[in-house]
Amino acid sequence: MHPALTQVEHRPWPVPARRWTWRQSWRDLLFLHWPVPSAVLRPLVPSSLRIQEFDGSSWIGLVPFRMTGVMRRPLPDMPWVSAFPELNVRVYVERDGKPGVWFLSLDATNPLAVWAARRFFHLPYFRAQMSIESEGEGFRYSSRRPGAEFAGSYRPKSRVYRSAPGSLEHWLTERYCLYARSPDGTLWRNDVQHAPWPLQSAEAIIEQNTMFSFHGLTVEPGPPILHFAQRIDVVVWSGERVVHA
Repeated sequence: MHPALTQVEHRPWPVPARRWTWRQSWRDLLFLHWPVPSAVLRPLVPSSLRIQEFDGSSWIGLVPFRMTGVMRRPLPDMPWVSAFPELNVRVYVERDGKPGVWFLSLDATNPLAVWAARRFFHLPYFRAQMSIESEGEGFRYSSRRPGAEFAGSYRPKSRVYRSAPGSLEHWLTERYCLYARSPDGTLWRNDVQHAPWPLQSAEAIIEQNTMFSFHGLTVEPGPPILHFAQRIDVVVWSGERVVHA
């Protein structure tokens, strides 16, 4: 059994009965979150998805991390293909009672991964120049492509804990599907599965961030909410049509 499937009781709905198709691990991950009015996000999200709010506000997330063990079942890891940095910009949506993630953009260094994610998952991946380097107990991260750049450093500053159901941090992180739209306009949902997030509080220094302005967005002044996770193992199911074009 894949490690991601050893704990399933925390999921808001059962794991799919069919076989998962992709596996991956997310490592050295930082969640950065800012409140943003849902009306500002509405033009960037399909009308068939409801933009969720927590205590009257929607949220936008920026997530730098590195991927390892990325491969389609049942193939083994492949050098250069299965590990690379990734950076995503995400908002939180719901359809048919299933809260999930809508990605505004995802950046990766690996051209094959960018092609595969666009082809098989209909996700808005971009190829970027990226690096993640250990820096004491933390990490220095950079990503750059035309019009969109992020640079900064971050580190954990607490012991590992699980978020409490009903809390904002639980609402932001415990998501078990993603939504995407194919070129013909069809909306798709991919289930994902992993153990509850092993969160740590974090601190970060943001040196450059134009990831939101690339989408025509600005965030409210003030520091983001920060969470760190060292590693989580994940399985992903092939997409299901939610709304036909």
